[in-house]
Amino acid sequence: MSATLEQKKRELIDSLSIFPDSYERFTYIVDLAKEKPDLPAEHRIDSFKVEGCMSQLWVVPSLDNGKCYFNADSDSSIVKGMAGILCDFYSGETPEAILAVEPDFLDEVGLLKHLTGNRRNGLSKVRERIVHFADSAREKVGG
Repeated sequence: MSATLEQKKRELIDSLSIFPDSYERFTYIVDLAKEKPDLPAEHRIDSFKVEGCMSQLWVVPSLDNGKCYFNADSDSSIVKGMAGILCDFYSGETPEAILAVEPDFLDEVGLLKHLTGNRRNGLSKVRERIVHFADSAREKVGG
C-alpha cells in the first residue's frame, strides 16, 4: 500500500475509533457530509449518477497531473458522508495506488455491519466507479 494511503487509512481509523459506538460514528459521518459543498447542478447529471443506490448519488471523477480526484454528493447525508470518505481516501492518488488498495478500513471500524444492504450496495458501487475511473486513467497516463 502506498505510504499516503496507509497514512490516510490510519488517520481514518483513528478518527472513527474515537467514537465508542456506531451511532456516534454515523453522526460524525453526517457532520462530515454537511461540511462538504454540494455539487454544482451541471455535475448532478446521469453520467455521474451512481445506479443501484436508493438515494440520489453522484460521483464526479477527474484526473490532474497523473492523480485521480473524486467528489460525491447525495440527497442523503449518510450516503454523502460515506461516499465522501471513500472519495477523500482515494483523491490525490495515482491510478495504480487506487487499484491496489481496498477500503477495508470501513469494515475495520465496524461501519459496514451497521449499514443497510442498499447502502452497502451503494457504497460498493462508489468503489466500482472509482476503480473504473482509475483503470481508465492508468491507460491515459501510460501505466
